[in-house]
Amino acid sequence: MIDALATDQPPPLNTLIETATAADAAERIGPGDTLQVSIFELGSSLFGGVGGGTGSGAATQSTGSQSMGSVGPLPAVSADNLPPIVVDATGTVDIPYVGRLQAAGRTPAQLATAIRGGLHGLSQNPQVLVRIANDIANQVVVGGEVRKPGRQELTLAHEHLLDMIAIAGGEARLPQDLQVYLTRHERTGSVALTTLENDPQQNVALVPGDRIQVTYQPKTYSVFGATSKVSVVPFPISQLSLAEAVAGTGGPSDDRADPNAVFLFRYEKPEVATRLGLPVRPGAAVAPVLYQLDMMKPTSYFIAQHFAMHDKDLIFIANAKLNKFYKFFNLLSTLVSPTMSAAYLAK
Repeated sequence: MIDALATDQPPPLNTLIETATAADAAERIGPGDTLQVSIFELGSSLFGGVGGGTGSGAATQSTGSQSMGSVGPLPAVSADNLPPIVVDATGTVDIPYVGRLQAAGRTPAQLATAIRGGLHGLSQNPQVLVRIANDIANQVVVGGEVRKPGRQELTLAHEHLLDMIAIAGGEARLPQDLQVYLTRHERTGSVALTTLENDPQQNVALVPGDRIQVTYQPKTYSVFGATSKVSVVPFPISQLSLAEAVAGTGGPSDDRADPNAVFLFRYEKPEVATRLGLPVRPGAAVAPVLYQLDMMKPTSYFIAQHFAMHDKDLIFIANAKLNKFYKFFNLLSTLVSPTMSAAYLAK
C-alpha cells in the first residue's frame, strides 16, 4: 500500500522541457531588442566619408617612418557606430545601404554576417560587430513570494529555476509553505520549493518567455475525535508522516481514545484507489478513501512513519466504548458518492 501511494506524485517540472534544447536561447535576437551595430571599413567609408567616421569610432592611419622593406603606409580605417536599432514586431531591422534583414531568431554574429554580405560590393572589406544593447526578448517574469518580483534577463550562463529565484531576491516566506509554478508555451507545471531544492532534475533551465510564480500555499491537516484539541494544524515540515501528524496534536487521549481506531480520510485519485484494490465509480475524478490504523499492533507504528500526509487530510481518533466513529463514518457517507471505501493500513 505504501508503494502504491508513493507513486501518487504531481507531474514534474521537467515534463515541460522540449526535445529541442534551447541552450543558446539567450544568444538569440528577438522583437523589441535594441541593437548596437558597428561597421569598420577600409578607405572610403559609406557611413563617414574618407578616413573618418560619423560615429564614436575614430579613423586610424599609419603616418610614421617606413622601415626597410615596407611597402607603404597602412590604409585608413573608419569605425562607425550606427544609431541604436530596435527590432520591430516582425523581427526585422533596416540597415542603411543593406535594406531590411531578418534579425529575430539569429545570433548577433549571424546578423553581423548578413549585414557584411549586404555591404559586399559597396564597401572595401567591411567588418561588422553586432551587440544586443537592451535585451527584451530574452527575459523571464518572476512574481509572487519573492523579494524583487519583475522581469529578469537571461544570460549566457543559462540560468536555471533556482538561479532566477535567487536573482529575484530569494523567497519571502518559509520554503515549506511555497509552491513554484512555471508556465512555458501555455503549459504550466508546479512543484514544492523544497522538492525543487532537493531534486536537481526539477531545477530546469529557463528559456525566454518563461513565467515563474512563487505562491504561498501552507499545507494543513485537520484533527477530530478523542484528542487533546480539535484543530487545523499547519505542516511543520514539508514531508510529514502520519506518525508525526498524530504526535503533533498531542496524540490520542489516554482516557477517551480507542487505540484500535485511528482513521485518516482523503480524496485519492482514481488510479491510486485502483492500485489499492478499492472500487472506483466509472468516470469519477476522485475517490473518497478512509484509512484505518490499529495502534495496538506494533507494525502500525512502522507503517505510520512511512505514510505520507497530504494537504487537507483529515484525522479522526475514535472514542473508546462510545464508538463515535460510526456516526462520523455515516455522516461522511451521506456527503460523498459512491459509498466511501475503507483501506486498512495494518491488518
